[in-house]
Amino acid sequence: MSPAGASLGATVLCVLAWAGLAAGDRVYIHPFHLLVYSKSSCERLEKPTAEPAPHPSLTPAPIQARAPPVDEEALWGQLVPAAQKLEDGDQARVAAVGMLLNFLGARLHKTRAEMRGRPGAAVLSPTAVFGTLASFYLGALDPTASRLQAFLGVPGEGQSCTSRLDGHKVLAALQTAQGLLVARGRAGGRARLLLSTVLGLFTVPGLRLKQPFVQGLARFAPVTLPRALDLATDPDLAAEKINRFMEAATGWDLGSPVMGLDPDSTLLFDAYIHFQAQMKGFSLLAGLRDFWVDNATSVPVPMLSSTGTFQHWSDTHSNLSVTRVPLSDNAWLLLIQPHRASDLPQAEALAFQYDLPMWTKNLSPRAIRLTVPQLALRDSYDVQDLLAQAKLPTLLGAGANLGGISDRELRVGQVLNSILFELKADEEEPPTESARQPAGPETLDVTLNSPFLFAIYEQDSTAVHFMGRVTNPLRGV
Repeated sequence: MSPAGASLGATVLCVLAWAGLAAGDRVYIHPFHLLVYSKSSCERLEKPTAEPAPHPSLTPAPIQARAPPVDEEALWGQLVPAAQKLEDGDQARVAAVGMLLNFLGARLHKTRAEMRGRPGAAVLSPTAVFGTLASFYLGALDPTASRLQAFLGVPGEGQSCTSRLDGHKVLAALQTAQGLLVARGRAGGRARLLLSTVLGLFTVPGLRLKQPFVQGLARFAPVTLPRALDLATDPDLAAEKINRFMEAATGWDLGSPVMGLDPDSTLLFDAYIHFQAQMKGFSLLAGLRDFWVDNATSVPVPMLSSTGTFQHWSDTHSNLSVTRVPLSDNAWLLLIQPHRASDLPQAEALAFQYDLPMWTKNLSPRAIRLTVPQLALRDSYDVQDLLAQAKLPTLLGAGANLGGISDRELRVGQVLNSILFELKADEEEPPTESARQPAGPETLDVTLNSPFLFAIYEQDSTAVHFMGRVTNPLRGV
């Protein structure tokens, strides 16, 4: 078996094994059957037609064509209905996608940590990377489709039609998982939690994209912006144009994530994700507080504070503590702090496993005065690099069969996820002039003023939407 085949096989086996373990503690529904084509759909797909109608296509506008500014409140309003109209089977389908994206996210977070050697901060979105690969699956034909399906965690190669993933079902379930995250986070007539995804599809001039593919992406990214530009003559100038275009379209301060373009590329797939949480009950402390980057170096940073009852666990065996902070009725922030800064890699390996929400079963309520840095983290990663590190460099390479995206043979270059992750004080809370005094002698003081880990998850889908590491709040990532 080739290294790529072994890697895909290992992924599927690990998902199946993990799912079997999960079944021991909960009512288990097979994770795959709700995500594949139905028998009736297969009969329609396999029914011969005399002359299949060609798919309509579109030509991306030049990159000079402006896009309307992103309205994040409107995007919030588009996500919420997906979570409010759950029909029979929808909850199980969303849970299945949550399981698959958690496994993929944990695997790729580990892969990325090995690539970077954990030199600093990092933010990865399992939702975004799963949605990115599911989007390519939507436009893939065999053998690429089968290989993508296996990498997503579902056996597919050599199976019948009713064993093949339905990309539209997968992306619809992913959209519902995103909606569940933000649906109950609203206060004072505005969203307390924002999750916005904007997709840039950048092609060489003259390349046409199939409309069914572009329209299908709306489940992953409600705003998709196809644009054409010269990628070959001056790749650095092309990268600069893309960065300017996306910053103008989103209004987000993302830095300059696009760089080092391959001049032979004909398609770039760049997903931009913004998550912002206003933390209920937290207020901004007056002045700045020291955050210890290492034992000898500190930086002054803005801090948020709240006193109340939080779920907490201190594990002396693993040398870490965990505090769970509610962001809404069903969304949670996990803060994972090693007892010693040098224990961060070990804490990360233990914490970011395949069923992170289940790992928190040891938490118990505790009166706590909690102080955390205000965060505005920016990170970017090329999914192509992660695939190469996972020994699958050709999965979206030059030989990939992506006939559902364009009639022309594609050379996929950069496949980017760029993230802006923000934690802010509750705007309804007045600024705090000084640190709040503990409510009583039993109140535990938990201050995250040294490197720590975090995760955002939603309990109904069990989906982990973000996982990250903070080593210096001022440097972002």
